[in-house]
Amino acid sequence: MNRQLIIGERIMYVNAKETVNCIFTAKIRGSITEQQLKTALAGIQRKHPLLRVVIREDEKGRPYFVSNTQISEIPVQIVERFSDDDWIAASEAEWEYHFDVQKGPLARVLWLRSDDVSELLLVCAHCICDGTSILTLMREMLLLLDHPDTPLEPYESFESVHALIPPHILFDKRKKIKAWLSSHIAGFFLSLKTSKKNIAPGKSYLLHWKMDEESSTILTNLCKQQKTALHATFSVAFLEAMRDLKGDKAKGNVIYPVDIRRYIPEIKNDHLFAFAPIEGLPIIKDNSADFWTKTRKLRNDLAGKIDVMNIHELLLMSEYFHSSVKKIVTYLRSNEGTHDVTLSNMGRLNIPDRYDSFQLETIYSPSACFPWRNPNTLVITNYRGEIDFSFISNESFLTKEDATVLTDRMMELLFEKMGVLEQA
Repeated sequence: MNRQLIIGERIMYVNAKETVNCIFTAKIRGSITEQQLKTALAGIQRKHPLLRVVIREDEKGRPYFVSNTQISEIPVQIVERFSDDDWIAASEAEWEYHFDVQKGPLARVLWLRSDDVSELLLVCAHCICDGTSILTLMREMLLLLDHPDTPLEPYESFESVHALIPPHILFDKRKKIKAWLSSHIAGFFLSLKTSKKNIAPGKSYLLHWKMDEESSTILTNLCKQQKTALHATFSVAFLEAMRDLKGDKAKGNVIYPVDIRRYIPEIKNDHLFAFAPIEGLPIIKDNSADFWTKTRKLRNDLAGKIDVMNIHELLLMSEYFHSSVKKIVTYLRSNEGTHDVTLSNMGRLNIPDRYDSFQLETIYSPSACFPWRNPNTLVITNYRGEIDFSFISNESFLTKEDATVLTDRMMELLFEKMGVLEQA
């Protein structure tokens, strides 16, 4: 492989010394060995081409994925485990880990180990994987940890974004002209809108909590009764909690990353891929609209926006924005944007709950800390019927104290709608 990073990968790369990292944690009970873990990691590294690449920049500073046949194995760092909360501080530290992108690989595992219980933190540079990708890696790592002889079928990664775009779009001159004009206009406006203020960096943090199985089932069934979706319900609860906290300063908007694999047959569900375009939506600001009306409107609006997405045109157009990447990153670093949160609901995790050689106690929702002015991110998963939440932000944008008030209020609103007065 020797291909330029596509625009989504390029933004997550940021630069050679500041990749955005994604962390996914599994808690296991039982005895495993370092060699078992290394064997499992070797298996997934053989399957996935992006686990065997380095990043090199050309003379213009454009980064490329380059295959390295002599790349090192995925490293494992073992740290003594002291408590059930160690993984949170460890995740926060791993956000700041600097991958040697010129040497690779762009993944590692931190093993918090005690005599009987461990957390395995799978850490990947976000430029090689999205949420679906790191879920695949976790599932395959646990599978090979349990049954190391299980075969995983290697695949060839695409060599250019052009391989993902149908010829009738790729060679359409009008679309190319439109993309060229759009990129230059966007670059001009990004220059105008980028704030010159220097924001003092703050400490990034992770808040984590779970909803028990009974409450998770009640909420899921309630959403079905109300003809709405869980992601919309979480969104409205969060935005209303933000309004309670911030008043008129709340934006009332949410951003969703969209998994586009279903539109690109070349990218299978178990392939690594890191381009997830976003859609932003507002909540109904009419106070006369009730909670469930707002969720249905949000659900329908998002479905409508995704339905009219032309993913192949989006891929084509995005390639004309490489010259503006530095402006995009500078804009994201300095501007709060028009949203209160980026929300990713990954749904029920496709990970088995039974293994022969160890017990998988739980999976914690992935986390990634973006170096943007507005880093508010809420990631939600469901494993074994329990809904799991990870909220990530930065003290310079939203204090941890305020974030705790915010997320507590969000859950309070959800339990009010469920008719539950107190969380179990």
